[in-house]
Amino acid sequence: MAYTADILDSLVPITQFNRGQASRIFDRLHTENQLIVLKNNQPAAIILSPSEFQRLSEIEEDYTLLLEATRRLKEDSSSTSSREEVMSELNISESELAAAGDMVME
Repeated sequence: MAYTADILDSLVPITQFNRGQASRIFDRLHTENQLIVLKNNQPAAIILSPSEFQRLSEIEEDYTLLLEATRRLKEDSSSTSSREEVMSELNISESELAAAGDMVME
């Protein structure tokens, strides 16, 4: 039930903008993540706080990256090689790899 109460509290009639109360409405975004603007008693727009917009944008970006990673795994699964296969193909032994030590890049 708290969810319904939250939605009702976030409703803002568009007439409040027409009455010069925009500043007060935007101040509410310091404590609320989103406000739903009503026009003729119907949702017409949603105003998001900057932090909520950033949060949703990051979720969207993460989801896009997940979809791309999943696509690549499905496409490229047959072309992967194990460590042993790569070392054999390059003719590198474990002892040569151990003797090489760490490389420092500047």
